[in-house]
Amino acid sequence: MNAEQILFILFGAVSLIGAISVISFRHPIYSALSLVITFFAQAGLFVLLGAHFVAAVQVIVYAGAIMVLFLFVIMLLNLGTLSAKGAIGPKLKGFAVILGILLAIEGIYIAVNSASDTAVAAAESATGTTTTYDIGKLLFNEYLLPFEVTSLILLAALIGVIVLVKRENQEGN
Repeated sequence: MNAEQILFILFGAVSLIGAISVISFRHPIYSALSLVITFFAQAGLFVLLGAHFVAAVQVIVYAGAIMVLFLFVIMLLNLGTLSAKGAIGPKLKGFAVILGILLAIEGIYIAVNSASDTAVAAAESATGTTTTYDIGKLLFNEYLLPFEVTSLILLAALIGVIVLVKRENQEGN
């Protein structure tokens, strides 16, 4: 096993543990900080895949700006620990299972139909320079699955914040 494989396993494990921690912690600040750890681990995976631009965007946009916004909202609302009792009804559990199956099908479809050889060849132009067009082609061809996963993590965090705000408003009335 070489160093790249060891780093890949390490970043993958940290990303997985961070993602599980996001939904395991009852305190929203700890969940948000776990999400930051997950974003940094994914940026490390992007670096190992040779997508340095995507890794930089991952750190600057997601782990930087958006997580600062989430932490600001959580602290502004002064959210305490969450109780898991009765938080999810049976209809929402069914919806979550259906959504999970659909996302798994999408992931399998993307993995089977990825055109990695043509995307890499398009990115390596004759002059050796890479344009934003080449990066876009790589991002939406070869790295579509990690891009989708990152956007889904962000969407889940946004939904979580909305649920927390709604719950706080209902308790205040």
